[in-house]
Amino acid sequence: MARPIKETPVLTGNDAFRFEMRRLEVENMSSEQRAENIRKLEETVAKAKKYIEVCW
Repeated sequence: MARPIKETPVLTGNDAFRFEMRRLEVENMSSEQRAENIRKLEETVAKAKKYIEVCW
């Protein structure tokens, strides 16, 4: 049986401010910055795959 999904909490105060600042940072990234982030992520995932075995 599936578990019920909890409501998403409402962010207030410093949490809301931090969330908004990070959202704006992502929106203001240049395409070069996005490409670099993707490259770093793919590198990290490739390294992690050497140590992790996923069994289905």
